[in-house]
Amino acid sequence: MLSQHFPILLVVVPLIASPVIVMARSGFLGWVASLAASAAAFAMSVALLVATTESGAISYAIGSWPPPWGIEYRVDAANALVALLVSAIALVVLPYARRSVSAEIGQERLYLFYALLMLCLAGLLGIAVTGDAFNLFVFLEISSLATYVLIALGRNRRALTAAYQYLILGTIGATLYVTGVGLLYLATGTLNLADMAARLADVPDKRPLVAGLAFITAGVGLKLALFPLHAWLPNAYAYAPSAVSAFLAATATKVAVYVLMRVYFSVYGVDAVFRDMPLGPVLAVLSVAALFIASAAAIVQKDLKRLLAYSSVAQIGYITLGISLGSAPGLTAAVAHLVNHGITKGALFLLAGAIALRAGGTGFDRVAGLGRTMPLTAFAFVLGGLSLIGVPGTAGFASKWALVAAAIGAGHWWIAAAVLLSSLLAVAYVWKFVECAYFRGPPGDAPDPGEAPADMTIPAFALTAAVIAAGLFAWPVLEASARAAEALMGAPR
Repeated sequence: MLSQHFPILLVVVPLIASPVIVMARSGFLGWVASLAASAAAFAMSVALLVATTESGAISYAIGSWPPPWGIEYRVDAANALVALLVSAIALVVLPYARRSVSAEIGQERLYLFYALLMLCLAGLLGIAVTGDAFNLFVFLEISSLATYVLIALGRNRRALTAAYQYLILGTIGATLYVTGVGLLYLATGTLNLADMAARLADVPDKRPLVAGLAFITAGVGLKLALFPLHAWLPNAYAYAPSAVSAFLAATATKVAVYVLMRVYFSVYGVDAVFRDMPLGPVLAVLSVAALFIASAAAIVQKDLKRLLAYSSVAQIGYITLGISLGSAPGLTAAVAHLVNHGITKGALFLLAGAIALRAGGTGFDRVAGLGRTMPLTAFAFVLGGLSLIGVPGTAGFASKWALVAAAIGAGHWWIAAAVLLSSLLAVAYVWKFVECAYFRGPPGDAPDPGEAPADMTIPAFALTAAVIAAGLFAWPVLEASARAAEALMGAPR
């Protein structure tokens, strides 16, 4: 049956689509091929999530070499959920990108954009489903190299600087990660993650394991923009094309967070990371610093996309705060916020792109009066902002509530207080948009009022509707997150 090959096809389909698009050298054909590949990836992700929910983890041996000798793709409730998020965001972004990217990049380079987006998608999906530590590094580089160029395609010349900065820091992160993997390989003699987890307990000298974990944490921390390793993110999100900003904000850092979860909980195990080593308190302190410092930085920004970028650093802090608890409820909250923030920030960046197209930019001088000139877009943006705050009825509330409950259950009242207090800072930067859009008049040189074209607004509004739906009907995401946490913590070790 074809379905038994879904773990590999999930990666192969967008990977093959990329060179096909280059050979076609057509923007329209590139868009059609990308949309078809993303739809196929989404369908396969749904099937894999259903299959893992019903019958547990799926192991797929590449080239019929059984693990741990051959490369294994291993799909469980955790990475199936991550793959679903990545493919769903790609499927939403692509209809939006046809109009948005044409305006920002130009017709002659459109096919290259779609080819690179498919490479990035293949890399992110590969990171999610692979069960091999070095194979993960390969996919990490595939997605990163494509991302550097996608960011550089931005029409502002500062996009080149942002891409170069990300390239340097991303390369350092990848080097640190592969160094950590090398230490683990020397200690265990395997690269298969499940086999590595089983062998770690028998390693007599624990020093290479501690060093390996430190290298991996620092390397993956750079990729997920863990405070204070986030320097690359604000410029990258602010100056990349709008469709790229939306895709990366919703997926790239979330996949990197998944890698950290997989290493901590599935490979090393809760006791090794949070009892034998002091990573829990360290991660908690860095996370709380992100909540307050990045949120404060968001408040003083003069550009909407940069505000959203700093908000992303803060919101990642909530996810890593859940990880730092080292418990099943904390990990459940972290996975739930990973998903909910992914759809929320994807919607907000899509809306910001629509604003850029119609208002001529995303500076707050261009946002003024948006409640009158683009009323639907402004209202949708406010709804997304409410999710960042964590207002009841939005996706952000469901996962923040789960995080607060997990912190209180573990006796960490100060963490619950930090979550509530930092949400007040989110109120401040969301209010900044509200005040500018609804209580100021549009600038004198503002273009004619009106919403962005339907092929941009429909995907943005659909993702905004998903934000509200995930808040009003929170149980599917929370149940899927609980299953994901169980899969991450229940791996053999």
